[in-house]
Amino acid sequence: MTDAVFETERLVVRRWRDSDLPYLMAVYGDAEAVQWVGDGQPITESECREWLVVTRRNYEKRGYGMFAVELKSEPGVIGFCGIVHPGGQEEPEVKYAYLRRFWGQGIATEALRGLVGYGSAAHGITRFIATTAQENSASHAVLAKAGMSRGELRQDEDGEFTQLFEYEVPGSAT
Repeated sequence: MTDAVFETERLVVRRWRDSDLPYLMAVYGDAEAVQWVGDGQPITESECREWLVVTRRNYEKRGYGMFAVELKSEPGVIGFCGIVHPGGQEEPEVKYAYLRRFWGQGIATEALRGLVGYGSAAHGITRFIATTAQENSASHAVLAKAGMSRGELRQDEDGEFTQLFEYEVPGSAT
């Protein structure tokens, strides 16, 4: 049985494996790559190992979570994308992060389009959100290219602002 969940023209997106730990460390341990992720701090190996466990629980509970992204043309994980519910939030949220050498190639946009199609077809999700730092114009561009609309600016508990993006599956009832 394959662990692939969907493919796009250039990408295979699959469930996480224990062997993905070095790739998790490479992406989420890179201070520049994670400046807009969570608290902006690189993740530790221990945190990555725990994340593998949490992600497996999400697969069991919801059937989805974070996924590894690979190019069809070369071996190895280039990044991650997924549908998550941070802090138990009800709204399904799309997330992504990639090795820096793969930025600016349309990969994040391509993966997000596939992810939304997968979430809708396989899990019946009709509305997705994404949240970004107000200043993260690169992610704003990716989300817009993937078909998401800029929503409200939300004030966080710490007084900072988060930009909301939304996507409603065409033909779905709200």
